[in-house]
Parts: sequence; structure tokens; C-alpha cells
Amino acid sequence: MSTPLTTLHAPARHAAEIRKSRFLAQAAPVADADAAAAFVREVSATDATHHCWAWRLGAAYRFSDDGEPGGTAGQPILRAIEAQGCDRVAVVVSRWYGGIKLGTGGLARAYGGTAAECLRLAERVAIVALARLAFEVPFAELALVKARLAAFDAELAREDFAAAGARLEIRLPEHHIEAVEALLTDLSRGRIAARRLD
Repeated sequence: MSTPLTTLHAPARHAAEIRKSRFLAQAAPVADADAAAAFVREVSATDATHHCWAWRLGAAYRFSDDGEPGGTAGQPILRAIEAQGCDRVAVVVSRWYGGIKLGTGGLARAYGGTAAECLRLAERVAIVALARLAFEVPFAELALVKARLAAFDAELAREDFAAAGARLEIRLPEHHIEAVEALLTDLSRGRIAARRLD
């Protein structure tokens, strides 16, 4: 069984000095490509020599060497994200040049190593696959159904009312779907049937 992917609980930072150059890795959880781009812009310090970055969101990823020799910064940062088992994460490593050339191998180790250590030290949370269910609930059972859904980490995404009751859409961890379907059937004696939306 593969190890579950993780994302960061909160933004993280890690600084290192390597042969007189200063490196600062900053990482954050991101929900989409726009959030990743905004994070890169936000943390790119104006006085650093380079701001190299990478992000991964599922199968999508991007990276930039920001003027460093090709393949020496963005790709090593992306490899650090992957090696740490992270997803939905953006990492920016800023470098202040200290006067000593590191060579391509040295740059790759510096950028990748600083990013990896930042992610290693950061507090992480497992990424839980979510699913959406929709179902109709008569008013007589509505309060009870809503109260019981809390035990399954279900989040109410939408609630519409009609004459006979409410139509609910919920988001919940995928591994709870069968239990919630059984709960709804039991509470309503078979009158509530949930339908997956995704």
C-alpha cells in the first residue's frame, strides 16, 4: 500500500548558508494554480539574486530556474516536493549570491536540499480524498440527519428547501460514503437514497 500524500498544515520557512550564498525556502499549501502563482509573487523578496520555485497539484506541476542554469533549481525543488510525498504545495527558494560559484551540481544540491529540509521540518497533514453526495430529507428527519452526519466529517455544501423537506449536498471523506449511505437508509427506513455527484 502506498504512503498517503500530504500537504502542509501552514506555511513554512527554512534558511541555509552554503558557501557564502544565503538560501531561504518558503513553502505553503495551495489549492490551485492561481494560489500557487500568488504565493510565488508574494514571497519573492525583491533583494534576492534569484527566486526559484516549483509547485505540484495532483498531476499538474510547474517550476522555474529564474535565471540559474537550466535544471539546477526548479527541477530539484520539484523533486524535493515529490520525494517528501507532498502535493498541493508550492515552494520558493530565494538565493542571495555570496560571491562563490557553486557549479551546476552544487546549485542543484543547494536548491533541492534547502527545499527538502523546509518540507521535512514543516507540519503536514494527510490529503483525504473527498466525495459529494446529494439526497432529499423530509423535515421530520432533517435535524437528526444533520446531527448524525457530523460523526463522518461531513460538511454541508448546499441546502435547498421545498414543501416536503430539504435537498442537501454534502462533502465528506470518500472512505465514509458507504457508512453514510447505510445511515441514511436506516434513519429513514429506506426512504432516503443518496446519489454521488462526482
